[in-house]
Amino acid sequence: MQSFEVGDKKKYVRIRNIIRDQFVEFDFAIDDPGLYVELILTKVAFDEFCIANRVIEMTPEQCQLVDEDAEKWRYGTDTLAAKHNR
Repeated sequence: MQSFEVGDKKKYVRIRNIIRDQFVEFDFAIDDPGLYVELILTKVAFDEFCIANRVIEMTPEQCQLVDEDAEKWRYGTDTLAAKHNR
């Protein structure tokens, strides 16, 4: 499996779900855990992906910060969408 070369930036994963014990749904981020893409790979491909990219699993604290930021943008009052719905 090919790795993503991004210099010395850290690469993060966060497992979201394992489907039928065959597929892994996960978030992948480079440098900033809050900016991620959602991906699905087979378990074998996921393991290869993690090794090839030398990923770091997000800490519970990082996961909480990402979740809180997502909540703010979905339901918060200090967002552009909230200001337009007044």
